[in-house]
Amino acid sequence: MAMLEVKDINVYYGAIHAIKGISLSVEEGEIVTLIGANGAGKSTTLRTISGLLKPKTGEINFLGKNIAGVPAHKIVREGISQVPEGRRIFAEMTVQENLELGAFTRSDKDEIQNDFKMVFGRFPRLEERRLQLAGTLSGGEQQMLAMGRALMSRPKLLLLDEPSMGLAPLLIREIFSIIADIHKTGTTVLLVEQNANMALSIANRAYVLETGRITISGDAEELAASEDIRKAYLGG
Repeated sequence: MAMLEVKDINVYYGAIHAIKGISLSVEEGEIVTLIGANGAGKSTTLRTISGLLKPKTGEINFLGKNIAGVPAHKIVREGISQVPEGRRIFAEMTVQENLELGAFTRSDKDEIQNDFKMVFGRFPRLEERRLQLAGTLSGGEQQMLAMGRALMSRPKLLLLDEPSMGLAPLLIREIFSIIADIHKTGTTVLLVEQNANMALSIANRAYVLETGRITISGDAEELAASEDIRKAYLGG
């Protein structure tokens, strides 16, 4: 049984049919990526999985339980956490306070303290800026904070929405190295990313989304080597 199984979901924004009957799966221990052009429906798919949007039809099964339409805060409790597009950190709160909010569904205080140490170990710059207002951080540091905040809920499945957006190439490589490290410690990852080269370089499998439909899926390495994919998404 797949950890996550999306079955034939349809999602609308008013009269606009944004997601048109897509199905996908994520096995425990995988990195799966969704690639595609702007407006293809990648972020809408993640927002639907995380409970921010409700599908009109279809199922979203997580660990055997249909979570389609379940409120977002309850989905966090089930073990899914999302790092949103544009980071969405709380600018007027400190780094520490942002991380505390990531653990809002938890009551195991001692373990939360251990997870602060884990996040600061993974992102030393956040520890250095622990009492700094999050809005004063650089773009790369804000992305690290958004990822650290998501990890504070101890997710079984981490949803990442455009983690490289707006970052310099050196920082993009650093962020993707961190994603690979998070995955190695046992967190399953579903990654939405416009930088298809970077996404395919760390993923096990990939789905290509075009105007709300999955048009291609397969092994990430094979898709990266495909001439059609290279021409359409990899600048080749």
